[in-house]
This record gives sequence, C-alpha cells and structure tokens, in this order.
Amino acid sequence: DFEASFIRLIDKVTNGSRIEINQTGTTLYYQPGLLYGGSLEHDCSPSRGIGYYLESLLCLAPFMKHPLKIVLRGVTNDQVDPSVDVLKATALPLLKKFGIDGESLEIKINRRGMPPKGGGEILFSCPVRKVLQPVQFTDPGKIKRIRGTAYCVRVSPQMANRMVESARGILNKFLPDIYIYTDHMKGVNSGKSPGFGMCLTAETINGTILSAELASNPQGQGAAVLPEELGQNCAKLLLEEVYR
Repeated sequence: DFEASFIRLIDKVTNGSRIEINQTGTTLYYQPGLLYGGSLEHDCSPSRGIGYYLESLLCLAPFMKHPLKIVLRGVTNDQVDPSVDVLKATALPLLKKFGIDGESLEIKINRRGMPPKGGGEILFSCPVRKVLQPVQFTDPGKIKRIRGTAYCVRVSPQMANRMVESARGILNKFLPDIYIYTDHMKGVNSGKSPGFGMCLTAETINGTILSAELASNPQGQGAAVLPEELGQNCAKLLLEEVYR
C-alpha cells in the first residue's frame, strides 16, 4: 500500500506520466512525465513515515517547472524511515550548499503523527533551481555544537524533559554547547496515536551535520520504552555516528 501511495505521489508532481501495474502487483511499467510541481496535497500511507516520500521529493523538487508546495499527511516520526525533524535538520542545509535557498525552502511541521494511526501533517516548499552550483565537501571538521528536539504527543509533557536530561547526562561530558528543544503538541496537532521520541544533530565547524534519532514503540507493539533509556540510547547513537 505504501508503494502504491508513493506512485500516486510521483504521478501528482509530474505531468504526463504513464503508470501500469499488472493484476498481481508484481510488475510496474513506468514512463516518466515532465516534472511539473505546483501546490499539491497528498495523504501518505500510515505504514511508512512521511520521510519515505519526502526523501525523493527533496531530490526532484529543485527541477520542477513551478515551485513545489506540498502538504503531506501521515506518520511524521516512526522507527523505520528518517523522520521529518531529521530531514529538516540535515537535508535542507545540504540543499543550501548546492545553491538552493531562499525563504521558500522549508519543511514545516503543522501536526505530529505517530504510528500506527498517524494523523501528522507537514508542509514542504522548495524554489526552482535549474542549475546547481558545484560543491567541494570532503573535510567534515570538528564537532562544535549539538542541537536536538525531544517531542511527545498524547503523553505527559514531562516525558520530553526526562529524555533531555538523560541525553545531556551523556553528551555534557564531551562539549558544553548543547541545546535540546522540547516539543509537546496538544489537541488536534498531536495526531491520533500516543508516542514520544528524540532527534539529535551534531554540527561541525565546516557545516557538516550528523544526525541520530529514536522513537518509542508504536501503541500496542513491543515493550514499553522508558524516556530515560530512549534519551541515553539516542545520545549513544549520535556518538556512534560521530565515531564512524
């Protein structure tokens, strides 16, 4: 279902695509059309995160005929795909290095949605750039600061603070410049399922951004996760990413 939803999304952003799927769903014939863009909306399948759809849009958006402005609905943070927070923190700065910038390049999280039911909503807009500027980007540089977001929906707002404290307990040993925002969305903006999680990014002096993230188990699946454990594990994941 999520692959079918992805094909429908690609069909929306293009003009003149031809798509044929056989009855058993084992072969796909796809003839690409022109990248058209414009203002669109798409409901993503809740079995995969919005990040799954957004990753390919980030690659295609700068080369559309009209600036892309799309509202995606579904699961914003899950355990499988890169979350919207991570793509916002890592992919957008990378696009800027290639000369794609301006006020209209943004990922805005209107609502958070956790699996299994989703209910999140994001707005992604990107200007048109026919030509990218070349980059030389080989030296990662030393880490200078760590930023992050601890979010929780439909659970106690205290969960976010508990995640931040345990993550800081590990990261404070290495550098002082750490700031982790807490994000607690209420009411309609919190989607349809409870959950919490964390996304951390480390920035170097050369502007490289490394990221790590974790989300709690979906409602009714697996064991309950303690926010303290999740915060610690996320900090360790980030350190492992730096080590690699």
